[in-house]
Amino acid sequence: MAAAKTGKAKSKRSATISRKTKETDIQVTIDLDGTGKADVDTGIGFFDHMLEGFAKHGFFDLTVKAKGDLQVDGHHTVEDVGIVMGQAIAKAAGDKKGIARYGYFILPMDDALMLCSLDLCGRFYLGYDCEMATDRVGEFETQLAREFFYALADNASMNLHIRMLAGINDHHKIEAMFKAFAKALDSATSFDPRIDGLLSTKGSL
Repeated sequence: MAAAKTGKAKSKRSATISRKTKETDIQVTIDLDGTGKADVDTGIGFFDHMLEGFAKHGFFDLTVKAKGDLQVDGHHTVEDVGIVMGQAIAKAAGDKKGIARYGYFILPMDDALMLCSLDLCGRFYLGYDCEMATDRVGEFETQLAREFFYALADNASMNLHIRMLAGINDHHKIEAMFKAFAKALDSATSFDPRIDGLLSTKGSL
């Protein structure tokens, strides 16, 4: 096992997914066994910052190149990046043999305290409980945080719960959300030597 990635496999688990529509043109590459390197350009500065934080704190290598109809608004770009990232995570996770499957983290960021818990079970569900005080942080519409995680969880076939335990500042809330998700996903995709095959009584995920 790599010293910098305790609990993760030596062999790389990575995937590249591309998706092009009349609204967006997106390519995502993710390496679940990376070191936290990010190369992100979505045209939305705050969103780039969140994805860079996700990569850094989850120790994922992440490349996101997105061109979207930002003259309309950021909705299509953010949602479609979620779609493509979800597909890339699912592909990179592969057969899921030997992984912990579940991950959770409670992350503080100044006034914000965010809980994230997930299950790479092959079934989609999103529980999202986070009230925002403002419409935007920079050029990022705050309600798009939910749209991103909904699209990602759906396309990764993931059970994902995000709950705000405390928070005042929307920048802190959203950043805590992305970082907590990164830490939870890092845990869920880590290998446990006690697991033989899949962590499921059904024999499939």
